Amino acid sequence: MTEPRIVDLAGALQGRAHPAVGVWNRLEGRPRTTDFDRALRAEVRDALWLLTRQWQLGEFQGTDAGSPVTARYAVTTSTPSRFRPEGGPPEPLPADRPLETVAERRPLPFALGAELISFDLRLALGRRWLKLVSDVPVFRAHDVPEQFIARYPVALPDPTDEADSALVAHPEVWATMQALAGRSMDGHLLLQHLTAEGGLPSDGIDLPRPHRATLDALAPRLTVWFDQLIDHPTGVSPERPDGDTTWNARRLEHSFAVSAPAPEGGEQVLTAAEYPGGSLDWYAFSTTPGGSLGGADPTPTPVGRTVFPSPVTFAGMPLPRWWAVEDGNTNFAAVTPDSTDLARLIFLEFALVFSNDWYQLPCDVPAGTLATVQGLAVTDVFGQRRWITPAGTGEQQDWQHWSMFTLGTDGKSGLLLPPGTPKVATGPPLEDVALVRDENANLVWAIEQTVQLANGGGRNGDEAAAEHLAQRRRLHPPSPADDPRADVAYRIASPVPENWIPFIPVHVPGDSRSVQLQRASMPSEVDGTPVRPRTALVREGLDAGRPYFINEEEVARTGTRVTVAFNRTRWRDGRVVVWLSAHRSTGHGERSSGLAFDLLTSAGGRGN
Repeated sequence: MTEPRIVDLAGALQGRAHPAVGVWNRLEGRPRTTDFDRALRAEVRDALWLLTRQWQLGEFQGTDAGSPVTARYAVTTSTPSRFRPEGGPPEPLPADRPLETVAERRPLPFALGAELISFDLRLALGRRWLKLVSDVPVFRAHDVPEQFIARYPVALPDPTDEADSALVAHPEVWATMQALAGRSMDGHLLLQHLTAEGGLPSDGIDLPRPHRATLDALAPRLTVWFDQLIDHPTGVSPERPDGDTTWNARRLEHSFAVSAPAPEGGEQVLTAAEYPGGSLDWYAFSTTPGGSLGGADPTPTPVGRTVFPSPVTFAGMPLPRWWAVEDGNTNFAAVTPDSTDLARLIFLEFALVFSNDWYQLPCDVPAGTLATVQGLAVTDVFGQRRWITPAGTGEQQDWQHWSMFTLGTDGKSGLLLPPGTPKVATGPPLEDVALVRDENANLVWAIEQTVQLANGGGRNGDEAAAEHLAQRRRLHPPSPADDPRADVAYRIASPVPENWIPFIPVHVPGDSRSVQLQRASMPSEVDGTPVRPRTALVREGLDAGRPYFINEEEVARTGTRVTVAFNRTRWRDGRVVVWLSAHRSTGHGERSSGLAFDLLTSAGGRGN
C-alpha cells in the first residue's frame, strides 16, 4: 500500500491530516557488532554530513574572528603619598610601615577613668628606663634607680577602698599587684611626665647638677624605643585626644583617605569610608572626584610591556573539540536560577556560551601603587592590530556603560594595590563586645564578652563582672532585714549582668522619624549606682562627660561584634610592626536579657 501524495504540505501540517510526519534533531550511529573501537573513531566518509553538522550547531551563523597572538599595554603606576583620617588634617603617608598599621592603630589604654590598667606595658617602660639608668656607673653610685622606683611606684591596692575594687576583685590581678608593689617602677608615669607635662627625668631626683644633663639626655631614647615598640596614633592634641586614629565610634568602622598622583596630572583621592578592619584590599576604596589632600607629586610616566595572551580556563568549561569528554566534577546543568536571578544567569551565560571568548595576560605592577592601564594594543592571527581602551571610557558615557574591577564610575580610576602586608598575626582579643537586639526589652545591649584586666590580659566578661560584683558586696554587705518580714516583696526590675550595657533608642535631633542608639546604664545590685562599662569600645566619651551614640542601622538583627587585639607583622625591610586595632564582624543573632519590670518576689527570691 502506497502513501497518498501530499499536495498541500503546509495545509496538511496545519490541519494535522497526516500525523505520520516525523522530525529528527539527533543522528546517532548504531554499531552492528559488540566491538566499539570503530564506532568510537567516528569515521566520516560524507563531506555533506560534516556541513549539515556545522549547520546544526550554528557554526555558519558565527563571525570570522582571529585569536590574539600578542598584546602590548601601557600602564602608569604611582605611589600613595598622603593620608587623612576622617575629620582630621592631611599628613604624609609613612613608607616604613604597612597601610593597615596607619589605618587601624588606636591609642593604648593605660587607664579606664581613674582605674589604672595595662601594667604589663607600664612595667616594660619602667624596666627599659631602669636599664638605661643602670648602665651609667655614676647613676648607680647615687642610687638613681632606687629613686625612680620611689618616685614612680606601683602602689599596693587597698582591699577596703572602693576605688581599688577592680585591682582586688580578680585573683590574678591582686596577686600581680602584691608582687610588684614597692619593687617595680611605673614607667608610664614617667612617660606622661616627659610628654604630656613637658618635664625632665631629673625632676625630683637627688643628683649633682653636672650629671643632671646626662640623665635628661636619656629621655629621647625611652620615647623613641616605645614608639618603635608599638605603633600608636600621632598628632594628639586637646581637640583630637586620640590623635590621627581613623575609628568612627558612631559607625563602628574605620574611615580614611589616601591620595596618589593621577595619570593625567593632579591628584587622585581614594577614600575607604567603611573599612571594618582586618584585610585591607582594593575593594575597600572608591574615588573621590575633585578631592585633594595637598599632594604635589609629578605626573607618572606610562610604561609599555609586550605579553602573550592565554585563554581563560576553569573547571567545567565546555571543551572546543566535539568528541572530547568533559570534566564531570562541575555540573552547570544542575544550577537552576530564578528568572530574577540576573547575576546567576549572567554567570551561566559566560560559562556555557562565551567561555572561549576570554583571554588573560600577565600585568606585573609594584606593590603599594595605584596602577592605571591607558590602553591595550592587540595583534591577532590575521595580523590585524586593534587599540582597546578600558571599559567605561568610550564615547558613550551614559548610565548604560559597564565596567568592573574599578574604583569609580569613570573607568579611569585604575586599581590600587594597597601598601600592606599579606599576613598579619592577630593576638587574643583584649576586648570583645557583641551588640545585640533584645526584642522583649526593646533595647540594644553591648555585651562585654571579653574585658581587659589591669595586668594587661583579657578575661571573660561574665566572670570578671561576677568577681567585681562579689568584691563590692564584701565592701557593702546587705543590712539585715527588720522583723517581721512580709512573704512577698516588690522589685522595680529584675537584675541584669553588669557586663550588659544598654543602648536605648532616641530621636535624631531635628528629625522626628530617624532613630539613633544612646548609651545608658543599669543600676548596680549593691548600691544602685550606675554600672560603668569596662571596655574602651563602650566607654567612648564617658570619661569626658560626653554621651555616646551609635547609628541604629549599624546593629542589625544578626548583631555586630567588635574586637580589639594586638597585631604583629613584618615590613619589607624585615622590621617588626605591632599595633592595637579594632575589627568589626557579623554577630550571631538576637539575645534576651530577661529584663522585666514590676515584680513581686517571694521569700525564695523568685519573681512572680
